[in-house]
Amino acid sequence: MKLLLGVGAALTMGDPQDAQGTRSMIKRSIPSTHEEVPAVGLGTSGTFDVGSRPDERAPLKDVLRRFVEMGGSVVDTSPMYGNAETVIGDLAAELGVQRSLFLATKVWTSGREEGIRQMGRSMDRLRTKRIDLMQVHNLVDWRTHLKTLREWKEAGKIRYLGITHYRIDAFDALERLMRTENLDFVQLNYSVETRDAEKRLLPLAADTGTAVLVNRPFEDGALFQKVRGKPLPPWAAEFECESWGQFFLKYILSHPAVTCVIPATSNPKHLVDNMRAGLGRLPDAMTRRRMWEYMGHL
Repeated sequence: MKLLLGVGAALTMGDPQDAQGTRSMIKRSIPSTHEEVPAVGLGTSGTFDVGSRPDERAPLKDVLRRFVEMGGSVVDTSPMYGNAETVIGDLAAELGVQRSLFLATKVWTSGREEGIRQMGRSMDRLRTKRIDLMQVHNLVDWRTHLKTLREWKEAGKIRYLGITHYRIDAFDALERLMRTENLDFVQLNYSVETRDAEKRLLPLAADTGTAVLVNRPFEDGALFQKVRGKPLPPWAAEFECESWGQFFLKYILSHPAVTCVIPATSNPKHLVDNMRAGLGRLPDAMTRRRMWEYMGHL
């Protein structure tokens, strides 16, 4: 019942306007502090791992520029993603948008000292003295790293801490930690076709006051393959949906426990389309069911 009421609240706030009456990005509150962040972020896995040549970085610079111009701030990355942290740090400096970004990265190694070294390198690569969100990537050596992250949070080196995974078979472990650890964030996979998180983890996040980042919203492109050549259903216009990408993202954003979805792209046009999912109305509970039933018949 709480979540159904939350869907109604999300819809009520689904068409925010600024003082001039212009639509602005939907924002969601981080439960542990009530700080608001834009609901559509930017992932970097497989997209920002490029070299230093201008021709390699130009599209990504345009992506980051447009992302900030359209009201985005949450950028999620990891040492696992090759050169992505360095590219983000360099491009943010070139664009002068460092202070506009909510930087989320991860620790992805074993051992306390190696974890500290890796997180220090991430700060250097991102050109920052403080990380907004540091996450234990795929739960690797989580006991060790969560202890360090709490120390770093107390010292002001990070603002929030969390854990991540990208597979359903890790949900039991995520659930245990969400129940037993004091987490600011959990990052998990969720989409219109992979809805397992709705059963336990999203309700649990609402109950425990844990912010949720959603990865793999497009199932690594599989959802686009499924709808290729097929038109949007006419009723998608009822929640101001203009593309399949927005269809997939608006389904995720219409769940009230979701704080931010982080689609990855290196294409400026795709970035603009993704960001537009955070504007206008969101589907209600009945429409959400209609959406996944429609996908099931394709």
